[in-house]
Amino acid sequence: MPSAVAGTPTGEGRVAGARHECADAVSRCDGTLSVPLDWNDPSSERITVAFAWLPAARGATGTILANPGGPLPALPDIPRIQQALGPVLDHQNLLVVDPRGLGESTPLLCPGLNLAAPATIAACAGRLGPRAAFFTADQAADDMNAVRQALGVGKLAFYGNSYGTLYAQAYAARHPGTLTAAFLDSTVITSPGGYALWPIRSQTGQLDLVCERSRACRALPGTAARTWAELVAHLRAHPDPQVPMAALATVDGVYEPVFGREATAAATAYLDGDPAPLRRLAAVVPSLPAQPIEGPQWAGYLAYRCGDGAFPFDRDASPAERQAQLERHWREERPLAPYTPADLGLDVRNGLEFCVRWPTPRNSPPLPPGARLPGVPVMVVGGDFDTQSPAEVAAAMRVFPGATFVRVPFGGHSLAWGGGEAGACVRTALRSFLTDHRVPAVRCSAENYRASGAFPRSMSDLSPMPVAGLSVRERRVLAAAFATAADAVARRNPYALAHARLKTQQGLRGGRVDFRDGSVVLDRASLVDGAEVSGEITLGADGRAGATLQVTARDGRAAARTHRVSLAWAAFEARERPALSGTFDGTPFEVRERT
Repeated sequence: MPSAVAGTPTGEGRVAGARHECADAVSRCDGTLSVPLDWNDPSSERITVAFAWLPAARGATGTILANPGGPLPALPDIPRIQQALGPVLDHQNLLVVDPRGLGESTPLLCPGLNLAAPATIAACAGRLGPRAAFFTADQAADDMNAVRQALGVGKLAFYGNSYGTLYAQAYAARHPGTLTAAFLDSTVITSPGGYALWPIRSQTGQLDLVCERSRACRALPGTAARTWAELVAHLRAHPDPQVPMAALATVDGVYEPVFGREATAAATAYLDGDPAPLRRLAAVVPSLPAQPIEGPQWAGYLAYRCGDGAFPFDRDASPAERQAQLERHWREERPLAPYTPADLGLDVRNGLEFCVRWPTPRNSPPLPPGARLPGVPVMVVGGDFDTQSPAEVAAAMRVFPGATFVRVPFGGHSLAWGGGEAGACVRTALRSFLTDHRVPAVRCSAENYRASGAFPRSMSDLSPMPVAGLSVRERRVLAAAFATAADAVARRNPYALAHARLKTQQGLRGGRVDFRDGSVVLDRASLVDGAEVSGEITLGADGRAGATLQVTARDGRAAARTHRVSLAWAAFEARERPALSGTFDGTPFEVRERT
């Protein structure tokens, strides 16, 4: 049973159907409810479901049932849910239920379980036995409804994030009369049979989406996806220890804005004999956070993933038949193209899909085919770079008669929990919608860069800045200074994951770049041969960048000359080149933006 927050009541083990003590709480109350293992058989084994009830701070006008996804325990994410909802909770109660089998709700546990070791998955399924088939979204939805009834809540709005959107669909299908609205962020969509789709597929097409938005990237030869396929084939034939295939498959993930900005240009450069840009991107991959997939608590995750999921094999097939169907799918459909499983160190015959060895004998689609979902207001938000494309989500959510889909350009997963302007914008939309159940007229976007064009290798590859009063050479030096500064600042994009962890990085052609709170320090950093840039770039909370730099430039055999350059620009905007101002050796200049 979850422990109560200090100074708040705790309700223990109440049976579904009875009024729960937490119904009368005036502050957070953590409680449990006894429910049947199988809601279709009231006489079945009883299990315990844990929940938290947070009454509105200033008088309730409604209730929000929230689930953060996973499928993982929900109660630990209450602070994050509260942060997303913000002032909405002044007048809305919040209900969070740990889904059965997870966290504090009769957790399923398998000592020694490792999702990367298929034998431990099979052993776990054997340990849990037939009862594991009832730890699925359809049953969890009935649990949530039982808690709603025990608290005396008439109707509620559902806020689902990621897997929480699948719970929302399961709940809406089974208890439509209790729903007033739903906000779905990063939606899990279902197959024609009503089971959740878990697509394992390459998404190199997203490189095309990013490149098409950039004049400089479009000027590169071929299409982005074809260039990437050519790169994969080249590295398969000529392995590069500094660009392992597994790292390459991460670099093509444009959800990381620096990858999106540079991947196509870096691939083009590599194929043209310049490996430095791609190697620099690949070197950052090990710093990406990785979620552990080992521990007894992952049994609950498996129960949902396998019980709720649709896969490239039949649910009622034996493990051997499933394996054969899975191998045929990989052989014929090639979902990871241009990669092969072997490229990425994956073994189709051993451990590529968790659920091959997990029995799914029960018919339990989260969204039953033909279900009539309520015509309540439903707001669905989805990003370009999520697992499911905006088009796929928009089409799938037509099952809600009152659904409105809102695309977030360049957005990733869990949009309302994200940083930057896009995260703040989606949170504003979330709060507005859950207050009055009307889709607000907001346009949220995470598109704050343009993809790079060809990487310059020397000063002569740079186009001189269009500045009056300076020589061609000086305008090229100015171009080198700005390109080097902009390249360094790009690694502090507010949506960055891997690059946000960097403390230092080598300059592309030499020198060093150090990252500090609110500033970037260049120490003889070279983006192009022949120009070394030193100095400091400050970054304001508004995204404005200011730089005071010394640029030492060499032209062939001529003696090096050092220039003092100051720059000011808006660092994170979707423009080919932002408006730029500053001084060059004391001479002021301004450069108009280029969209």
